[in-house]
Amino acid sequence: MSTRLLLLIAGGLAALFASIAFAVTIGPADISTADVWAAVTAHLGLGESTLPPLRDGIVWNLRMPRTLLAAVCGAGLALCGAVMQSLLRNPLADPFVLGVSSGASTGAVTVVVLGVGGGAVSLSAGAFIGALLSFGLVLALSHSLGGSTDRVVLSGVAAMQLFSALTSFTVLTSADADTTRAVLFWLLGSLTGAGWSDVLLCAVVLAAVLLVCLGHARTLDAFAFGEEAAAALGVRVARTRLVLLCATALLTATLVSSAGAIGFVGLVLPHATRALTGSGHARLLPVTALAGAIFLVWVDTAARTVIDPQEVPVGVVTSLIGVPAFVAVLYRGRRKT
Repeated sequence: MSTRLLLLIAGGLAALFASIAFAVTIGPADISTADVWAAVTAHLGLGESTLPPLRDGIVWNLRMPRTLLAAVCGAGLALCGAVMQSLLRNPLADPFVLGVSSGASTGAVTVVVLGVGGGAVSLSAGAFIGALLSFGLVLALSHSLGGSTDRVVLSGVAAMQLFSALTSFTVLTSADADTTRAVLFWLLGSLTGAGWSDVLLCAVVLAAVLLVCLGHARTLDAFAFGEEAAAALGVRVARTRLVLLCATALLTATLVSSAGAIGFVGLVLPHATRALTGSGHARLLPVTALAGAIFLVWVDTAARTVIDPQEVPVGVVTSLIGVPAFVAVLYRGRRKT
């Protein structure tokens, strides 16, 4: 590991820890960084809490899991975006290009609005099942069309439109006003109600997918020269694409099931970090994940405080930031061509 990469990772980790510690202090209740430290060390068994139960609960049960889930979701979405942009050789690819987000939305709406599962299936579980069904459809459709990268993208667009239409139809025909508002807020991306179980599940899946992607870092470097060149270098193109697409779809489905549809993180962050790391994926992937984590921690902090006491869906804020970046990527691509 190069000295530059070590410095980038060390600096990113320090910035992430500082961001989390500071973000937890921001909110209506007056919480200091010392309070955060006292609560965390007490719950980790490293000391006794000196905080009143109410303040301890605000730190440990409300703000800390939400902030950590924001970091995990940001890291996961940015990682998926970096992998997909390289794998599909499309600078505008992001985790939702495979229709995973739309499928998750349909699954969640089916559970909440139609009551499928009779209460035994939660919103998160319904979203996860819908995401996997959507991805399965994309794989089947793209395989029947030849399995090339452009066919995968087109199949994802088709699945995204199909499941978006199903979601809209279900909400419009079956949901009451209160349910419609709740579902809409979730569909726009929300970390409200984040719990430690969500953090643990998403973190475990993120760690597993990150290891898989880092194990294929050299292979992703080969994909930059095209599929034929990668095959000539000994890469098993179809198998590698299937493994990495399944890994990123699994991670995206897990994140969406916990936090809703948060767009543009996977599109914007990989382009920003390439300026620091270059195109080598052994450097790009971990740094992109750290950048995504820091980015979404601060986006979520702004979303829950900027118009307090109301809360803005996280996906709205990322879209407001991501659309100008998306346009910049388009113009950059135009200049290159």
